[in-house]
This record gives sequence, C-alpha cells and structure tokens, in this order.
Amino acid sequence: MSSSNYVPKIVLFSGSKRTGSINQNLVNAMAHLFKEAGAKPVKISLADYDMPIFCEDWESENGVPKTTKSLVRKLKNADGVFIASPEYNGCMPALLKNTIDWSSRTGSDHFKMPVYGIGSATPGALSGIMVLRQLHFILCRLGATVVNAHLGAGGANALFDKKGRFVEGRTKQLAQTLVSQMMDEITRRQ
Repeated sequence: MSSSNYVPKIVLFSGSKRTGSINQNLVNAMAHLFKEAGAKPVKISLADYDMPIFCEDWESENGVPKTTKSLVRKLKNADGVFIASPEYNGCMPALLKNTIDWSSRTGSDHFKMPVYGIGSATPGALSGIMVLRQLHFILCRLGATVVNAHLGAGGANALFDKKGRFVEGRTKQLAQTLVSQMMDEITRRQ
C-alpha cells in the first residue's frame, strides 16, 4: 500500500474515567480533527483496562495483568497515540501513571513505535501545563516520540460545541497544529 493511500490509526484516550470528564470531551474533539485529517481515530477508555496499583510483589505472584497486555497490543498497532490528561494537584492522575507503569513492564515498543501527542483540558486558565510537562518527560524517558505541540485547553467548558467538536479559536488552532505534526511524523516514518 502506498503512503498516499495509507490511513493512519490513532488511538485516543483520557487519563480520567470520570463520567462527564472534560478530558474525555477533549478526546472526542481531537478524534473529529484526526478523522478530518485522513486518519482513523480509535477511542478507548482506561475503564476497560482495570489494573491494580503497581507493585512488584503483586507482579511476582500474578504476572502482568491481562488488561495491561491487551492495552499494549492496541498501542503497538497504532500509528499514533493521543493522551488527554487531567491535572490533579499539579500532577498527572494516579490512573494514568499506574497505566504507564504497568505497561512499561511489557517492554517499550508501544512507546517507541507510535507517534505521541498530549493534551490537557482544565476548567481554569492554566490548561494543565504541569501535567503536560510531566507526561512529556515520562513518555520521552520511555523512548516515545512526542510532538512539540502540546495542547493546553484552559477554560475547557467553553471549548466544545454540542456535537463534541472544537469551537473556533486559539485552542482549535493549536489542536490542528498538534494533529498536523503527528500526521507529518507518521507519514515521514512510512
């Protein structure tokens, strides 16, 4: 298949399982942009990949959870991964950190193979800047290519229309830049 006919698969998920999460709204809006850019968005929920709190003693007794292995397979088969993370007390949520920690026990291909994009939606103006720094650091430390455009979506309650798309404005422009950077890097790798 030539690269001009190739449809990249982008896995998108939120670091929150909360019903009505604004970061899930961010995932939904990004899925629309990826589809418009010619990709196939695949939205997943971390609620479907339940994992105990990471502990080497637990792992020694039980092995890596099947849910972890299932998630890692999805990520390995993706051309790109977009993560939307809430910021709790200036940090990433335990759910997301635990998911990264468990998945790192299976190897690093699911970090090294896809192109990563990251974002954070917050009701306040600071737009998750601290969690974006942390998430970028951890992903790069694990070998991921994370595009330069990070999507800080402050004032998130006013960023999405009733159809789950971005309203026009600066955040939508930044989101389009992130999508473009990911698609360019995926194309470069073909």
